[in-house]
Amino acid sequence: MNTVLTMRGIVKDFPGVRALDHVDLEVRAGEVHCLLGQNGAGKSTLIKILAGADNPDAGELSWQGRPVRLSGPAAATKLGIATIYQELDLCDGLDIAENIFLGHEHARAGFTRRVSTARAATALLERLGHGELRPDTLVGTLPAAAKQVVSMARALSYDARLIVMDEPSAALGNDEVSNLFRIIDQLRADGVAVVYISHRLDEIRAIGDRITVLKDGRTVAAGLPARTTGTTQIVALMTGNGAVATLTHQAPTRSDTEVLRVTELGLAGRFHDLSFTVHAGEIVGLAGLVGAGRSEVLETIYGARRPSAGQILVDGRRIRPGSTTAAVAAGLGLAPEERKSQGLFLLESVGRNVSAASLPRYSRFGWFDRRRQRADTGDLLARVGVRPADPDYPVRGLSGGNQQKAVLARWLLDDCRVLLLDEPTRGVDVGARADVYAQVRRLAERGVAVLMVSSDLPELLGLADRVLVLRDGEIIHTAPAADLTEQDIVAMIMEGSAL
Repeated sequence: MNTVLTMRGIVKDFPGVRALDHVDLEVRAGEVHCLLGQNGAGKSTLIKILAGADNPDAGELSWQGRPVRLSGPAAATKLGIATIYQELDLCDGLDIAENIFLGHEHARAGFTRRVSTARAATALLERLGHGELRPDTLVGTLPAAAKQVVSMARALSYDARLIVMDEPSAALGNDEVSNLFRIIDQLRADGVAVVYISHRLDEIRAIGDRITVLKDGRTVAAGLPARTTGTTQIVALMTGNGAVATLTHQAPTRSDTEVLRVTELGLAGRFHDLSFTVHAGEIVGLAGLVGAGRSEVLETIYGARRPSAGQILVDGRRIRPGSTTAAVAAGLGLAPEERKSQGLFLLESVGRNVSAASLPRYSRFGWFDRRRQRADTGDLLARVGVRPADPDYPVRGLSGGNQQKAVLARWLLDDCRVLLLDEPTRGVDVGARADVYAQVRRLAERGVAVLMVSSDLPELLGLADRVLVLRDGEIIHTAPAADLTEQDIVAMIMEGSAL
């Protein structure tokens, strides 16, 4: 079988982190090559390099035996490489034919030839077994499965010889997945290579030919047979042999006082029927894949999203759904994943950011006690290790780790009852992580109920008292963190059943 793509020794560095460390990948014509790895293993970065969106810092890329350099997405497309991302990049306001040929329209003298465009779009849709789709249908009216067919037709319109599919079944039902596999089988029969990214082992075995596994930006296995490689071996490769949390379990500080209760909570299209509690002083971890609905759960509890069903109670009192004002008044705090865009006021000082949730305590009879605010925030910044511990320092000038500590300090200053943490150490260096962990535990010791999302499983297992495993929008397992291993969680997420 001819090799269409070879990537050797690919290195990609970002400030403070090596995302890819001499990664290798070989893909053959007419095969479905499955790319596996945990969140943060380097899959997305590798895809961006293959799509021409990023340039590697070192390494070689060969296409059909010839060394190539992808200067941009157009260069990748010209070679015959197409990428279909999990979040489909279609234009809902255009029809199917316009989307398929967007950027390389059938035109003459500057005018689009609509008849020939529609005819060519129909031929591509029929090739994919979906001749029932009308080329003049607005893409925005299509279901997820049909939109994916349009994305595949667009890839084929460029005569793609390799198609990268990133979690293509994430938004599909069982019948739609079967149709997706039928289309992939047809592509394979036509000699088109497919790089298939999925965390579902049943899909890997059903459609894959070979497997490459990434861990921590490195290739740990290449060319494994997809149908015969066991789950235990794959999970071990993804997690490391006997990898354990770098955090040590501490005695739980949980009390018998229930602070947060979520009952049959749902958000249309994201998750459904979620029910759980968090007690005072308890840290509960929410494990699952990126896209499984973890962040949406936190945002819905915080009132940033309006639930389609269910109730949220704090200290036994139901809070108004879809209202961040009501959530904050009830004692809820959120440290979001995107701290710069969602968690900080970048044009303000560190002190103003830290005291943002506590301003009423410094206001009296219309006067703001600036001196007291500076004193309180300055003492707190010193205690939690923000450097510099100057309340007047611009927050945008802090490092990522110090910015995250400032976000958490906000809830140490405030009378927070429930803290929602979304990826609390993302972009934080190793040295600052210990300070972040100490702050989270300090909050728990004060009786705050903590619900935490983290893609770093050793971190989740080391910090949490209890873990909820989320898959396909539902909680499939709940257990004390001390009773789980990293391999247990990965296996549950990928197989879809509790151990």
